Amino acid sequence: MAQDQSIAFDTVLGGISPWMDNGGRATVVGGAIAELVQDQGAGGSGTVLLPALSNAHDHGRGLRTVAFGAGDDALEVWIAKLGLEPAVDPYLRAAVAFGRMALGGVGILNHCHNPQDPDALLVEAEAVARAASDVGVRVAFAVPIMGHNPIAYGDPEPLLAELPPAVAARLRSRRVPDFATQLDVAEAVFALGSDHFIPQYGPVGPQWVDETTLTEIADRSRRHDRRVHMHLLETQAQAQWGRAAYPCGLVAHLDQIGLLSDRLTVAHGVWLDDADCACLAAAGVMVSVNTSSNLRLRSGIAPVARFMQHGLRFGMGLDGMSFDDDEDALRELRLLWHLQRGFGVTDVLDRARLWQAVLYDGRVAILGQDGGGVVAPGAPADLITLRMDRMTADTIDGRASAEDLILTRATKSDLSGLWIAGRRIVSDGTCLGIDLPALEAELITQARANAPVIDYAEIASIEAAYRSYYACGCHTSLAAGAAWPKS
Repeated sequence: MAQDQSIAFDTVLGGISPWMDNGGRATVVGGAIAELVQDQGAGGSGTVLLPALSNAHDHGRGLRTVAFGAGDDALEVWIAKLGLEPAVDPYLRAAVAFGRMALGGVGILNHCHNPQDPDALLVEAEAVARAASDVGVRVAFAVPIMGHNPIAYGDPEPLLAELPPAVAARLRSRRVPDFATQLDVAEAVFALGSDHFIPQYGPVGPQWVDETTLTEIADRSRRHDRRVHMHLLETQAQAQWGRAAYPCGLVAHLDQIGLLSDRLTVAHGVWLDDADCACLAAAGVMVSVNTSSNLRLRSGIAPVARFMQHGLRFGMGLDGMSFDDDEDALRELRLLWHLQRGFGVTDVLDRARLWQAVLYDGRVAILGQDGGGVVAPGAPADLITLRMDRMTADTIDGRASAEDLILTRATKSDLSGLWIAGRRIVSDGTCLGIDLPALEAELITQARANAPVIDYAEIASIEAAYRSYYACGCHTSLAAGAAWPKS
């Protein structure tokens, strides 16, 4: 519960540019920042105050993918191994993921849910909502909707022909609820909404949702003013499929059916071209740039220079695939900065635009316009504090600013506090709403107990078949009416 309080700082990074660097206090009343006052007596601790970090795209698995056998590889090969994840309590799965993100400074996040049991999605959503409230983070829950092209982007027959007959039969027999049922469940999930749990429509990607359903989602989004979150052109294979399926342009087609609007966030966008970026920007769409994930899954580097050229706004996402599996959003921020700021003396992304993306635009991609993402009177008290003592241990006085050091050295180990709506949810490496170490231990115990025996030869054959299928371009040969059998 939010408490009225005063947070002392030496420096504020307000989200657009640094200011008030002579010491002061932020007064929090009723979950919002009431005032900022200059108070040189409050300084001296080396504390930096800034808005809570936003994670514009994640999956909140709890158990990291390499831990259950889905080692990094090209996305289309890697996805085939996600079924190796052992079943665990959905509350544990979410609470551990959210707690780890909170320790890294993330207070606002998109949870693009991967159901363990598609028939129990509402039960899983209820567990995620409880986890979000207990940890104290604001979670946009993208209700997964999928069922088109269940085996491969294109005609699956060349792929199935490469597999052992029993494996091919198992892939053919996979079941999901039909699209109408999934949309009904989505409406039930929307009824769970709260300050900590904000449902969104989550068509998983245009290659996995049929046109009729995408059109219906666009209409519901408009009528009910609800946000939509969707993967888009993450990989080269997806871009190739898009050109084959929509010769006049996939993004242009999505615009024609009404899906593009300022209520839409698309994840990745690595293979967006100039026309795509211009179209998305004109509609007010946001993009989540997922740098570590796109490197680990061999997707490429998002064309942020192109985004900026066309005025396409973007935020930062961890995607559950941060380097070192450490959920450290400060490291992710730095990786984004160094890859996208420009090389040589060519400037692309400056510091003010970086902070806007990470603190403000990323938040809008999750929550919409809510007045947050800045340290200012009237803004929601969603804040973090960083201790500078480790970062300044070898510095010469006056030679490096707090901003210099954060963009060079900051990690989650420097986080001293995280507040959401004025409630302190992290203090010096401890989640205050949950016993994270105990929940992590229970999650791992359950996963190990429930992990099935793996036929490694079979897994290798599946990987080889998918690799060959996409390498030969079979995904651009489209099958008519490719959809999962309905349960």
